[in-house]
Amino acid sequence: MAYVVNATWTAEPGQEAVVLDAIEKLTAPSREEPGNRFYQAYRDPAEPSVFRLFEIYDDEEAYAAHGASPHFAKYALGQAIPVLAKRERAFYTTIG
Repeated sequence: MAYVVNATWTAEPGQEAVVLDAIEKLTAPSREEPGNRFYQAYRDPAEPSVFRLFEIYDDEEAYAAHGASPHFAKYALGQAIPVLAKRERAFYTTIG
């Protein structure tokens, strides 16, 4: 079974570019992490302040390692999350 994370980041008004920049910088190193199977951010043009991230890891420990990584600390915790109006996360495991 894999560990799946579905995150939604909603930027404060006027902070969309800051969040977008952080996600763009976070994506490549996140995809290279051991235990990462898939990492994709996306955005609905009708809701430019809402960013969604779909992530799949080998297990919960791999996700925890992602959250402890230097690139997550720099771009997520240090850049994007401080300018979010809302942050939501849902966690799942795959079947089969």
